[in-house]
Amino acid sequence: MWTFISAVFTRACFILVSLVGVCRVAWVKKNPYYWLLTLLFLPQVAEMVITMTRRRGKDYKWYSPAILLFLISIIPSIWILELHHHQNISNEPQCNRLDSWAALRDSFNGQNVTSQNITSINESFNVRLDKFISAVCSKEWILGLHMTQLILLIVGKWFLPIGGGVTRDELSQLLLIFVGTAADILEFTSETPSLGSKDSFQLIYMTLAVWTWSMLQFPLHLSVVNNKPEDEGDRSSSLLTRHSTDLWTITQALFIHDGPFLAVRLIVLIHFKVFNQMLVFFAIKNLLVLALNVYRLVVICQDSRSDNGI
Repeated sequence: MWTFISAVFTRACFILVSLVGVCRVAWVKKNPYYWLLTLLFLPQVAEMVITMTRRRGKDYKWYSPAILLFLISIIPSIWILELHHHQNISNEPQCNRLDSWAALRDSFNGQNVTSQNITSINESFNVRLDKFISAVCSKEWILGLHMTQLILLIVGKWFLPIGGGVTRDELSQLLLIFVGTAADILEFTSETPSLGSKDSFQLIYMTLAVWTWSMLQFPLHLSVVNNKPEDEGDRSSSLLTRHSTDLWTITQALFIHDGPFLAVRLIVLIHFKVFNQMLVFFAIKNLLVLALNVYRLVVICQDSRSDNGI
């Protein structure tokens, strides 16, 4: 019973957050055609029905279709919101930044920065909702959507029923990896676009493309799922079989996470000629992670050759 409830509830949260993103897009663009983005929810519903009927709600061992389909449904909305914000950043009206408790309270009360009176009780719900949406800066909405998405990916993976072949220890390791990855991705998406000029859409597109590529880490479980042979002393097994998790972790750092992040930060430093202490720090951090992973790969290869008597 708990498996059924957690599987359905988690997927319902995925759809709800994606719906919030679509609602924001339709409100910002003032075009009803953007509601067609809700068609991306259909694969999520189909996946939920298939998983509940054939696997009794349990996830898969190597990857999570529910998380992948959630990303497919929400990433287009974030792209549209980010591009719209940077295209209209100079024309954005005064708004509330959610950087204090007073600003947060005023936003929930429906108070715009240019208004003098709090929304009256007899106003309709739609008017109140419209004032709340208008009062908060668009960048705050986008950042909130980024944070909600990343938190839901971690919590959702925690509550999704464990797939066959995945132990609780491996799940806990995966969640810890997710937390560190999410923090780095959030810093990358929130700080990097603001370093360029208002008209540098090349940086915006590049950041969004790398961010989308990096999100592919979340549906995959290859960095923790054990694929070692039962006989640890079996030297006849291949390098890939004995060190599959280590090799995937190295590949993930080189080509999906730290490698692309470092490339973007170097482009910002060299091509866009932007110097920022935090930018330099995170670029050095990415470089160190890449160097350590290459060193780890060399150690694994040398140990493998020694075990095989080469």
